[in-house]
Amino acid sequence: MKKLFKVALVAAGMLFAGNFAQAQSKIGHINFSQLIDMMPETKTIKSQLDIYQKQFIDQLTTMNGEYRTKGEAYQTKRATMTDAQRTAAEGELQDIAKRMQDYQTSSQQKVEDKQRELGKPLIDKARGAVEQVAKEKGYGYVLDTTNEYLVVSPAADDLMPAVKTKLGLK
Repeated sequence: MKKLFKVALVAAGMLFAGNFAQAQSKIGHINFSQLIDMMPETKTIKSQLDIYQKQFIDQLTTMNGEYRTKGEAYQTKRATMTDAQRTAAEGELQDIAKRMQDYQTSSQQKVEDKQRELGKPLIDKARGAVEQVAKEKGYGYVLDTTNEYLVVSPAADDLMPAVKTKLGLK
């Protein structure tokens, strides 16, 4: 009797899981990057990032000018320098180069952080619209076709037109 009960329970579970999987198997796709690019907020964010990034570029340009000037001065005076002066000048050039490298690395990290900070609300808005459309139309899965890594996939519906309508995009 116990065995029969276990078999019946397993069979019922498989039947339920099969029906659940079948109900959730509707698949759609969207090119998420293209959707983000279409949104008007993207231009605003890009211009804010360009302004933010320019301050770092200007500072690096100044540092590069200093490096080049000191490098040229070193090259012209090198033959007449003592070993101590030459070592000090080379050390100074190496220090400037290291500061430039460190500044470039930290600047790049700051720009990436700012990009994430400014982009998060936009991505959340787009993702929310995709989720709403998927729910309204009964899609269990929505694939992002941005990178097109899917070599073989089952037939799916493109949700771009419906999401664009949801966001008020043309």
